[in-house]
Amino acid sequence: MTQSVAIVLSGGLGLLAWHDLAPPAVVIADAVALGIVSAFSAPAQQAMIPQLVETHEVPTAVALNSMTFNLARAVGPASAALAVEYLGIPAAFGLNALSYLVFIGALLLIGPQAQELADGSVSHLRASVDLLRRRPQLIVFLVIVAAVGFASDPVNTLAPAWAHAFGEKDTTAGYIIGVFGAGAVTAGLVVAGRVGGSRRRMFATLLLLGGGLVVFSLSPWLELALPFLFVAGFGYLASNTHATSRLQLGVDPWERGRIMALWSVAFLGLRPFASILDGAIAAAFGVRVVGIVLALPALGCAVWMAVRARSRGWGPARAELPPA
Repeated sequence: MTQSVAIVLSGGLGLLAWHDLAPPAVVIADAVALGIVSAFSAPAQQAMIPQLVETHEVPTAVALNSMTFNLARAVGPASAALAVEYLGIPAAFGLNALSYLVFIGALLLIGPQAQELADGSVSHLRASVDLLRRRPQLIVFLVIVAAVGFASDPVNTLAPAWAHAFGEKDTTAGYIIGVFGAGAVTAGLVVAGRVGGSRRRMFATLLLLGGGLVVFSLSPWLELALPFLFVAGFGYLASNTHATSRLQLGVDPWERGRIMALWSVAFLGLRPFASILDGAIAAAFGVRVVGIVLALPALGCAVWMAVRARSRGWGPARAELPPA
């Protein structure tokens, strides 16, 4: 249903643009509507992953899903630019509308496992609060997801400003985003072959993310900075994959949609506020300060993991799994 509505919104915008009826206000309204659709579709898509694989394969599936997401985020803007350049804006919106058909087709083919529904007599908000109250360890992973999202935001939001900070032209922004994405894809390939996780690994990946961004921000030359950005991209996807897997496995099957809705708030819903914070700090102190400041939550989570592990050991940081 959500993908069908997205087709109408994106295709309709293409038709309006074709007839020169798409001023900025219309585009913004359409973007808001698509954002609302995503708020419904993202939790459902994420919650569907455990229905497609065995329980022990969930971390691998989450890693592969995250890898394709980051590939799309890197390839999508470049593909859109080519479509606009050679086909025009209306055709670009039309191609975007058709892309949703791929997901609809996949849904018709894969046949996910039957899933038990949650109790509909309890309000969704109350049930979500009760879920976190009963399993407070889930809050830790949600905080990590939010910290990871904040740390990665300056690279994507302020890429042209980063290019200028290193004395390069605007087009270098594509390379900056690409290097970060390459690190993330590499992490996806590595993490996809490893199941489970430990506090030591979570500490290490958060340290790679936060430390890599800090060194990238402080580097005087782009050639020196890019390897650390690659490292940060690796830490970004590895940390997010581990935290997301623990959220998926830490609840009963009928609660996955609910916990992934909270995941969407932590990872996607807070990103606009992170972008506003990016711009405000960059305007006042410069883009290099942004990279350091927004890396601090990830580094703080790494320190917290180290302190917790010191008291409990570096063993697996597993969320409490539901009984079989």
